[in-house]
Order: sequence, then structure tokens, then C-alpha cells
Amino acid sequence: MKSDLQKISALAVYLENQRIGIINRFAGDQHLFSFEEDYINDPDRPTLSLSFKDRAGGLIQSTKLVSKRLPAFFSNLLPEGQLRTYLADNAGVNAEREFFLLATLGSDLPGAVTIKPYESGIPSDSEQEKEQDHHHEDETVLRFSLAGVQLKFSAIMEASGGLTIPVHGVGGSWIVKLPSTQFPAVPENEFAMMSLARSIGIDVPDVRLIPIQNIQGLPKNMGHLEGNALAIKRFDRGPAQKKIHMEDFAQVFGQFPESKYKKASYANIASVLWPETGKESTYEFVRRLIFSVIIGNADMHLKNWSLLYPDGRKPILSPAYDLLSTIPYIPDDTLALSFGKSKNLNTISQEQVRRFTDTARLPMSPIWEIVNETIDKTKECWSALEHKDRLPEFIQKAIDDKIQRMNLSRD
Repeated sequence: MKSDLQKISALAVYLENQRIGIINRFAGDQHLFSFEEDYINDPDRPTLSLSFKDRAGGLIQSTKLVSKRLPAFFSNLLPEGQLRTYLADNAGVNAEREFFLLATLGSDLPGAVTIKPYESGIPSDSEQEKEQDHHHEDETVLRFSLAGVQLKFSAIMEASGGLTIPVHGVGGSWIVKLPSTQFPAVPENEFAMMSLARSIGIDVPDVRLIPIQNIQGLPKNMGHLEGNALAIKRFDRGPAQKKIHMEDFAQVFGQFPESKYKKASYANIASVLWPETGKESTYEFVRRLIFSVIIGNADMHLKNWSLLYPDGRKPILSPAYDLLSTIPYIPDDTLALSFGKSKNLNTISQEQVRRFTDTARLPMSPIWEIVNETIDKTKECWSALEHKDRLPEFIQKAIDDKIQRMNLSRD
């Protein structure tokens, strides 16, 4: 680890350029997050996370000391798996030392949170650009963090349709997801499923397939990759790169990333959406859930559902992302979370939906109507989807079989 990082004992947490709290590091890698008094006393304060909201709607101020890890909200800002290893290695940081990894990646995190060493304060945009200019152009440390396992990089879309990846990732308004070395045609699969979702009325960000050779600035050790990458426009960045705050449901429930498959159900997510975002967002969540069952997407865990805060305070359901049919790769897979006490991807029963609505305290009749409507629309739009021709035959057939055999059981 670089010696200058070892000297850092506190990280300042900024939300929309306002310092709202401090993460202190104590002996034995113990970490404590605390809010600033000005933030606590501000009646119009921006929302950091629903996990800090008590039942009366007030701010939970007391936080616990966390050993080794960062508090769950901040741990979820960091990447997982291969991406964490790659970025940590290039930055000279131990991947398990989350405090130092966050200090390294804190300038371009998901949403509107920025992390800086406490002593240094937050730089202006011009200072950030000046800092980037001082780095040698051959460096490949990408100083941004987009939580997830598949290798992805922040990028700027060129007018020509190509992509340039900034050396340090700052300022990118697109995410580039590189091809998987384990499974074939993952970018094409996700592109097709996102396109299918859009065709049935689901809100998804702009997505494009980009040939690998049209991407400039890839790290040198990834030059062997071939085929297409998937570019997704970031919905947490607005005009002029304005940061829009967001949080995923692992953060909402105060769970660490490794618990994204374990600690909640889809009904738990819906029970948060109903009072916080209203009826329409909750129904949209149900539509996306049913769509995921229909296409055989087994990976819609807590981190694949998020809230956006366009006004800084009140959440809305974010656009859909990571819509991918996993059954061509893992045919006997099951849902990531429980849906009405079931993880079955092959059928949806009326009793299952009733259990879901009872747990989430939702009305049964409109939810059942959404289930039927989503199945019918997905089947109709899949048969006419032009983008499915980009898929290898075995993937196209697996998805087609899954969609066509989807049925409802009325018990």
C-alpha cells in the first residue's frame, strides 16, 4: 500500500458537494461513520440513504463501529470480484482494506457521494481536471467505482459511435461492460433483453453494442478481448455531468454486498417502494420482476434494484439495469430472491402472487393484472424483436423456449 494512504485516518463524505459526515479509522481497522452537526440540523438536508431513516421519518444518528469493513452503505459503493481486484492492484491497495480502496476510488462513485481524505477537502471540477493532467497517460488506474462483478469502466461516448475510456474514469457518462471470458455473448444477451424490456414499456437507459476495436484506452492486459462490449448510459449523471444521487437495495436494507442474495425478498423491496415512491413505481417494480421471471433472469439480487434522488430528497425507482437471461448459461438456476415464498423460474401461480402481495401489503387484483399483461406483452414483443438475431442460436433458442413455455397457475 502506498505510504501516503497509510497516513489517512479519516475520510470526508460529501453529498452533492456538501460535507455531511466523516468516516474515522481507529486502531485495529475499526471504522465509524458519523454525520456532521450541520447536516443533522438541516431540515432540508439531502437524503443519503433510507437505511438512516427511522420509523418516524427522522434521521438515525447513532451508528456502530465496524471492524475491518466499512459500514454497509459505503462498502456497497465499492466494486466486487474481478473489478475490485484489478483496481486495487493497479492502485497499490489491498483489496480487502475497504477504507483505503474507498479513499482511492472516491472521486467517481455511484450517485452523488464523493469521498476525500478529511484533511484535503473536496476539489472543484477544474482542480480534478488539473490533477488528472499530472498523471502519465500510460497509467491505467481507473479512479471510479461502479459496484458489480463483471468488468466495467466509466466511458465517454464519441460522436463517431466509438468509446474513449478516460485514464482515471472521472467524467464518464457511460458504463462499458466488457465481454465475459466464461460465458459467450453476454453483451449481446443483455442488449437484447434491455431492448425487449423497452419494447414492453419498461424504463431502461440507452444501450449500445460497441465493437471492442472501437474502444480506446482499454487497459493493456485486456487487449486480447474480442467481439462486442455493452455501453449503458449512466442514469446517475445528468446534463453537464451533474451527479444524481442513488442507492441500491443492499444499501437501503443496510446489508453488505455478500448478502445481496440472502437478507430480503422481493416483497420486502415492494414494501419499501409503496410508501416511499408511490403506487406507480411499485407497479413498475412488479412489471420488471415478472419480466425477469419470464426471460429467465436469475440474478436480480438486492444490488440490481436501485432508487434515484433527482431532487436530492425523495426517491424514485431508477431505470432498469442488468436485465440478462441467465438460463442459457445455467439452465436449472432459480430466482435470486424469494418471490411469494418461491424461487421457481418456470411458473407463476396465483397463490404465489397472493403471498407476495400479502407480505408487501399490496392490492392483489391490479398486481395479478400486471402479471398477465406482462406475460402477454413479452411474448408478443419477443417474436418481433429484431435484436435477437444478434444472439448465438443456442442462446436465442433457450430464451425462446423459456418465454413460450411461461404459464400461469391459478391453483
